[in-house]
Amino acid sequence: MHIENKSIVVVVAMAMLFLGCQDTYKRVGNEATKQIFPQGIAKNFEITYTESPEKINSENTGASKVMAVMSGPLRNDYENLDFPYQTFPEGVVIEIFNEKGQKTTIEADTGILYAATGLVSLEGNVRIDGHDGKKLKTPQLYYDRGNEWAFTEKKFTFTNPEDGTVMDGEGMDIKKDLSFLNAHKTYGLMLIKESQDD
Repeated sequence: MHIENKSIVVVVAMAMLFLGCQDTYKRVGNEATKQIFPQGIAKNFEITYTESPEKINSENTGASKVMAVMSGPLRNDYENLDFPYQTFPEGVVIEIFNEKGQKTTIEADTGILYAATGLVSLEGNVRIDGHDGKKLKTPQLYYDRGNEWAFTEKKFTFTNPEDGTVMDGEGMDIKKDLSFLNAHKTYGLMLIKESQDD
């Protein structure tokens, strides 16, 4: 009987210990979780990036050309934060134009543009369509606007109709117009079109 009472006392003490471990401390000031809200929201937006080869003053209009157009159904602007960024939670389309005006299109289900670094993070059904028919598909991709390069560590499929090849791989970096691709690892089936001389 004496042993049963000790075990009951131990069980009651343990229950009180666990029940007493609840965090009822109310966080205030710097400890409180800060909610972040966008400073602006744009629906069905379109942003055009242009470049001017010469300085434009109030006297002349100068010549500027369209470098890129970014569009989508929703844009959340967090440019007022210490590390400014914009989010595109419902999809984004980026059209990039080369010197000849030829267009390469990048599409994704979601995206984040980091203003300080010029890096665009794209996720979900990312697809690049080049002006010459080349295509790249991957689940996630980063695009460096300053260096005009895209890269990923995820799996990808690259289709090149010029030489009739389809390449599967994992990890790569690529020029924005799909003219140069550096694959980190390739595997699976690689279809290569035979030349007429064979």
